Amino acid sequence: MPVPENAYYGIHSLRAMENFPITGTSIGTCRDLIVGLAAIKEAAAEANCELGCIDAVSKDAIVAACREIRGGALHDQFVVDPIQGGAGTSTNMNANEVIANRALEIMGFERGEYVRLHPNEHVNFGQSTNDVYPTALKLAALSAISRLLVSMANLRLAFDAKAQEFADVLKMGRTQLQDAVPMTLGQEFGTYALMLAEDEARLLEASGLIREINLGGTAIGTGIASHPRYAALVRERLSAIVDQDLITAPNLIEATQDCGAFVQLSGVLKRIAVKLSKVCNDLRLLSSGPRSGFNEINLPPRQAGSSIMPGKINPVIPEVVNQIAFEVIGNDMTITMAAEAGQLQLNAFEPIIFYSLERSLSHLTAGCETLERHCVRDITANRDLLRAQVERSIGIVTALNPHIGYQFATEVAVEAHSSGLNVYDIVLSRGLMTREHLDLVLCPAALTQPSSMLS
Repeated sequence: MPVPENAYYGIHSLRAMENFPITGTSIGTCRDLIVGLAAIKEAAAEANCELGCIDAVSKDAIVAACREIRGGALHDQFVVDPIQGGAGTSTNMNANEVIANRALEIMGFERGEYVRLHPNEHVNFGQSTNDVYPTALKLAALSAISRLLVSMANLRLAFDAKAQEFADVLKMGRTQLQDAVPMTLGQEFGTYALMLAEDEARLLEASGLIREINLGGTAIGTGIASHPRYAALVRERLSAIVDQDLITAPNLIEATQDCGAFVQLSGVLKRIAVKLSKVCNDLRLLSSGPRSGFNEINLPPRQAGSSIMPGKINPVIPEVVNQIAFEVIGNDMTITMAAEAGQLQLNAFEPIIFYSLERSLSHLTAGCETLERHCVRDITANRDLLRAQVERSIGIVTALNPHIGYQFATEVAVEAHSSGLNVYDIVLSRGLMTREHLDLVLCPAALTQPSSMLS
């Protein structure tokens, strides 16, 4: 097959392009993966040169090419589809060919003069797709996780700021969409901040598993065709290059076939997605209306909501985050099935695991950023409406249970519901409590925390 004259990739990449026209995209759009591959090849060249397996001239050229790629060069030459057969071999060979051809140019030779420096014999020395590819996936995941953690933290801080702003806004809490008992809007938004904080901690835990790599295991984890000291040395070099505390798996045979770390990470991403979607459901409910819904809060108006209904504004930012969550949940199922489908000493389905993880991580990051910037930071409260809802709510009768008993409290609730009178007036008219005592029991502080009057 003829390779284009201006290409840095070679015949293996070209065949993969022909075989796998699946997504319409290429791995070159996955910056974290390309940078990770280049870092691995750089570390391998340095380790193999120190061990006497490749010469210093070849090492220097390979390292120089890898550093250019890590800096953003030649990503358009990574042309294979991210979804591919072969357990990632096409991706690994694409990297080997691009690095080899750029290294040849650096050495003063023509691209394709593989007798001088070869994609397999030099760039891929002591390596297999089966240890390079999963290691690159983990490096890509670590980079993406760091960005997601930043966007989650910013969103958490935005919710926390709203919790402080709304700390004095009394409202009715609800269970099963029915009036329950009073709370503050600040407590409600503070809960959203805490939910995110919990998931940040879970994501950090999952990233710890991702730091364990199988580089040096080569084909099935036995380390065949590599130097006895290679695994330890390449991990040391790679850790320094990417500034990560990487760990060589204690059993490389197990690590080469086990995708458990990816399943764990995906499960945490699903957890984040589920909880974010729940929060967005709440925001859409609380802002519903504005005249015939909850209308407790106002989301910032971002765009016209209808092509036919004038003046309609929709909760488009929470809606898009809901859809991201649906995708992440689906991606988790894909990753689960791909990990389960592994056979014997290798999982051939890591390309779809990467593709699914990459989209989950990047879309969750964008979703958190969008929710924070275009929604949460500009939410306002309808304070007067919220206070009025509390005053006419039957739910505040729960606070009276310890003082007038469940039976009398039930009778007050039934009368309030049937007559339309408020609980406060009914309690006074029945003589169940004095006004002073009732005011103490129904003050905002007493309604939103354990009662000091019962201690």
